[in-house]
Order: sequence, then structure tokens, then C-alpha cells
Amino acid sequence: MTVYRRPEARRWRCPAPTTSPWAFHQGLPGYAPTPLIDVPKLAAELGVAQVLVKDESARLGLPAFKVLGAAWGIRHALVGPDGPDTLDGLRAYVAGRTIRLTTATDGNHGRAVAHFARLLGISAMVFVPAAVGQPAVDAITGEGAEVVRVEASYDEACRIAAAADGILVQDTAWDGYEDIPAAIVDGYSTLFREIDVSPALVAVPMGVGSLAQAAVRHYRSTPGDVSLLGVEPTRAACVLSSLDAGELVSIDTSATVMAGLNCGTPSSTAFPDLLAGLDAAVAVTDEDTEQAVADLATLGVNAGPCGAATLAGVRAVRPVLDIPSDGIIVLISTEGRHA
Repeated sequence: MTVYRRPEARRWRCPAPTTSPWAFHQGLPGYAPTPLIDVPKLAAELGVAQVLVKDESARLGLPAFKVLGAAWGIRHALVGPDGPDTLDGLRAYVAGRTIRLTTATDGNHGRAVAHFARLLGISAMVFVPAAVGQPAVDAITGEGAEVVRVEASYDEACRIAAAADGILVQDTAWDGYEDIPAAIVDGYSTLFREIDVSPALVAVPMGVGSLAQAAVRHYRSTPGDVSLLGVEPTRAACVLSSLDAGELVSIDTSATVMAGLNCGTPSSTAFPDLLAGLDAAVAVTDEDTEQAVADLATLGVNAGPCGAATLAGVRAVRPVLDIPSDGIIVLISTEGRHA
């Protein structure tokens, strides 16, 4: 097991993210903060005062957190920073227009884009790489989107989506495509604003690193001594590889149960913040993650593999991280088991 560590990261500071996405999300139908589930048995196992699971298995009608970023990213893509910031205002803006959104996905992001497009009454085309299972495809088409399968990796699916006819709403950035991914990261900030405790450690799943960037921007913009741990699959450890190299690198990936984290290149705008602000990162095996899924289910927590990866990651690094016995660990569980 390889563990990346940068203890001085907790002293790094960045500007605070905007509060606008939080206000926007609070105005969406069905908005409510997702729960922090107290799991005393995990606290006893890990030797801390409390373990809380941020349960994103039911978020605005979807079984994953991604809609927070997709909704705010779509709003930014359609009207820019100064346009309407309510659902009704956006519906009025798009009324009578022929608009198609495009995106690539490993599952949850594409479904979230399709879902919000349907709420607005516009169309969406979603490109899915070969490794995405049929249930995820069915969930996207169930939102009314057109799905295009590509016999390629996630990275290649992103390139194909970028070349398609439509407005690209992608949750990873590259040179020349940064504004919308940055807005999506801003959208994720709502998840962390809802956490009303002072944790010693927050563990976050990493695919391209956008959610982890949101965690860094939230916790490193205020005084505090929070440790931030990024977790990704051993079969797709692009962020860990880049952190070890000290620069952005791309890797070949292989199939993993953590399908939503199966990414070969970190987001270009996320990586600098991760390099500066992450205390630690670790890659976890499919076997350890599947055990974490089963253990959380036994404890009453509905976590899919991407969400349960944080438990597997904390278990792996607990012996080498300085977490006080009276501290609180927050595990970000990004999806339910049927996401």
C-alpha cells in the first residue's frame, strides 16, 4: 500500500468559496441537508470519539451527490455568473430555445446532468465509456437523455463529448476548459457547508479530484487543524500518482467496483489545490472496499463502493495518521448502493 502524506498541508490557506451555490440549492424542490450518521462501532474500531458518515444516498431525488455540482454547473453554462439563480428563472431563460447539454460519465454525473436537464425542459446527450454497467445506462436514459456508448476509457469519452454538438458540462478540467468544471466544484461546496461539526479528519473519494478540491477549498479557507484524506482505487490511482510525481500525470486504468472513480487523469484545476491542501491520499483495493460496503450495510448505512471507499481508506491509513482519540472522523459517502 502506498500512502501519500503532506502534514504541512493543514497550514495552507486559500480564498473562501462563494456562498451562491448553497443559496441556489436551498431553492430547489426537495432540498434538505443530507444526514450525518453516527456510527459508534466504527469509532470504537478506529479509536476516536466519533465517526460520522455524510450519507449522500438520497440527494435532490437522486442516489448520489453529483447533482449539486451538475445543477450549478449547468446554471453557469447557460447564463454565466450574473444570470438567473433560481430554477424558475432558468426555466424562463431556456423556454422556447433548442438547447442540448453534452457530457461524459462513469455513471452518477451523467445521470445528474440528465436529471437537471429534464427539470429545465432541455435535452442531454451522455457519453459513457465501455466499463459502465447497463444499470447506470438505464438510469441515465430513465431521465430522458440520449446515451452514446463509446468503446474507450473515461478520458477518451470526455474528449468525444467535448467534440459533440452541444454545451459541454463536464466535471473535470483541462487546458482551455476550466470555467464550468470550476462552477461544478463550487456546487459541491454545499455538501461541506452542511457539516456542522469540527472534524479531526475528513475522508473524501477521488476520481478526477473535483470533490476533494471542494473539501480543500472549504476547510483550507478558514482557521482550523482538519486533516484531509483523499481515497481512490488502486486500479485508477491517477491523483495519487500525480501527487507522488508532484505534477499532473495520466495513467492507464482497469475495471474496478468503484466505477465512478475510474479516471485516468486528474482535473487540471483541482490538482494544484490537492497538491497544496491534502494531508494524505491512499489507494484502496476492490476487496477492501467491498468489505467496507458490507460493513456499512450491517451498521445501517446505505453506501455504494465509491462512498464506502472512504472507510476502506481510513482503515488503511489510521495507523500512520495523527488523529486524536477525542477527535471526530467524517466519512463522505458519495452514493447509495444502487447508484
